[in-house]
Amino acid sequence: MKSAGIYLHIPFCTVKCIYCDFYSIETGDNSISRFINSLVKEINEYEIESNDWVFNTMFFGGGTPSLLKAKHIETILEALNKKYDISNIKEITVEVNPGEASLESLKDFRTLGINRLSIGVQSLEPNLLKFLNRIHSTDQIFETYDNSRSVGFENINCDLIYSIPGQSWEVWEKNLNAIINLNPNHISAYTLTLEKGTNLYRMVKNKKVTMPQNSQTAEWFLKTNEILNAKDYQCYEISNFAKENFKCEHNLNYWRIHPYLAFGPSAHGFDGNKRWNNIRSLDHYLKQIESGNSPISMVEALTKKDLSNELIGFGLRMDEGINLENIPSQFLNKFNKNLKRSLKKWDNCIDIKNNRISLSHAGMIYSDAIAVDLML
Repeated sequence: MKSAGIYLHIPFCTVKCIYCDFYSIETGDNSISRFINSLVKEINEYEIESNDWVFNTMFFGGGTPSLLKAKHIETILEALNKKYDISNIKEITVEVNPGEASLESLKDFRTLGINRLSIGVQSLEPNLLKFLNRIHSTDQIFETYDNSRSVGFENINCDLIYSIPGQSWEVWEKNLNAIINLNPNHISAYTLTLEKGTNLYRMVKNKKVTMPQNSQTAEWFLKTNEILNAKDYQCYEISNFAKENFKCEHNLNYWRIHPYLAFGPSAHGFDGNKRWNNIRSLDHYLKQIESGNSPISMVEALTKKDLSNELIGFGLRMDEGINLENIPSQFLNKFNKNLKRSLKKWDNCIDIKNNRISLSHAGMIYSDAIAVDLML
């Protein structure tokens, strides 16, 4: 039996952040009701062979899923429960923006069985929040966190971004320590990256904004790791740090190449052999569902070589690394040749232990390049 996840993409945002390339739209309550009806219909009508899967995680992402009312989430959970065996799910995450989930909403979410929150903090500095087009205040960050604890959430992640234009190391270190002092169970610390199609990408292209140098980002990455590790946050994936027993199980399903279902516009799914994604447009998604058609816009069948390369690429992002037993025997010679060359090229970056290959902290800086060198 394989562990598997369920992902639900909720595409609504109050405003669009300048760096975000996930599909989202600014909308009102009218679209939400219609969307919920279509999402439930997609769940009811989707057919997949999942008898040998054990669903252990569910993730409401977006967008801003916390804009949904509890009754909407309850309707989605009821539809999933009728269609699939979700009795083994141990982690249900909802992404929350500070100031956009009331105490009452958080209480309702917890009552529904949601047991993990991911709070989009990003920064504690008003000027940086404004630059990122985040509409919450610093006070709302602490209020949302305190409210979440008060209603019984025992598993909370805080998202943070560093290497933001105009951000000094002193400011980042101060923000990071302030969040550490809150004692969340998990911290995701991401470097700000340029994604095509975002406002930030256009601003950089038009020379209105200059991104920090790669050398600075690499230095901050190592120093951030040191600070978090010293506070008992294990770096189990390049950008993710967890207290003991609080790794994000849903993301581990992705990184370990386990299957997952996906519902909602732009959602991506994987059944162990093929990947697919839904239409990246709410209007087209709604029209397809309401007319009885599939919202899937692309299906890609993966070969054994494709899956092996994904195993390498995702494996190197995690501290557990690549289990060599999972690489098919027909590719081992090629892989070992690549590994031999890479050990010489990437000195002190690659560790080999107990039939597993992983990267040192220094190696994590070059993970993408090392993965390319190791791929088949």
